[in-house]
Amino acid sequence: MNTKQLEYKLPKELIADSPAVPRDSARLIIYDSQLKQLIEDNFRHLGNYLKKGDVIVFNKTKVFPARIYGTDSKGKHREVLFLSEIKPRVWEVLIRGKVIPGELLLFSKKFQGRVIAGKNYLIKVNLKKAEVFSELEKIGKIPLPPYIKRELKSSDKKNYQTVFANEIGSAAAPTASMHFTKRLISSLKNYGIQIEFVTLHVGLGTFAPIKTEQIESHPIHSEHIEVDILTAERLNNAKRSGARIIACGTTVLRTLESVCETRRLKSFKGETKLFIYPGYKFHFVDGLITNFHTPKSSLLALVFAFAGEKNIRMIYKKAIQKKYRFFSYGDGMLLLP
Repeated sequence: MNTKQLEYKLPKELIADSPAVPRDSARLIIYDSQLKQLIEDNFRHLGNYLKKGDVIVFNKTKVFPARIYGTDSKGKHREVLFLSEIKPRVWEVLIRGKVIPGELLLFSKKFQGRVIAGKNYLIKVNLKKAEVFSELEKIGKIPLPPYIKRELKSSDKKNYQTVFANEIGSAAAPTASMHFTKRLISSLKNYGIQIEFVTLHVGLGTFAPIKTEQIESHPIHSEHIEVDILTAERLNNAKRSGARIIACGTTVLRTLESVCETRRLKSFKGETKLFIYPGYKFHFVDGLITNFHTPKSSLLALVFAFAGEKNIRMIYKKAIQKKYRFFSYGDGMLLLP
């Protein structure tokens, strides 16, 4: 598939720079292939479009304040974005501007790192993983996506996080889940919707544009995923009983499809490099709740694969016409193909 097929024109004013208040007032487009029409509503009424017994699976990852400033040997401040620890005390990072391998960056009195050459950059730090997270909580900033051009607000620390986040490790939020309030989750449970959680720690590779001419040639990023044995058993039982499995977000869809063998989930803790694009055959997920994605992204390729390019283009066209809000802080879709 040619990467140009993932392009579309979006007016800049439709890029959301703040979330809906309250969260579940965000607008929602429902595409159900059985209804053969698009329905417009908001997240607060999501239960109206689900069935008792449906299962929604969320990503419980927690965003850490990954953006930090270090001082180099010349006293110059360097902006560094911590992504993930790839081996003990070695982190993959993004650094604004060029730095020389071997350069020492000082982040605080007790936290420093030496730059190693890498695909982006690698930094060997003097602290263990838990200690790094502790320091970043003190001096780091929430890593809003680059298309949000405004200054960081104090409210972003809470807003750029789900209400159920508890597994620290993401450099970006699982944004489809940010539409959910405790009130909405409670109402879904009362309606008979089963709620489950898995973990995928989101890296910035999720949002990186595809630069190859053909989508299939794109070097997909790896991400850490976790599905515990009890969650896998409950989801397998639900699937076997005929319940629909609805992934809240592309991260959850990628996680579930990564650990599915012969239409059954297995428990797993490790890395996934699963790349989902048109032509992929889905094995476990029946529905998807997702935001509107950036052009030429692997996430847009994923939703093309899930609901069909023609259908997604129809939905995006309507969303633009109706001035829906796009990307991380924007509105969303429920896809039931």
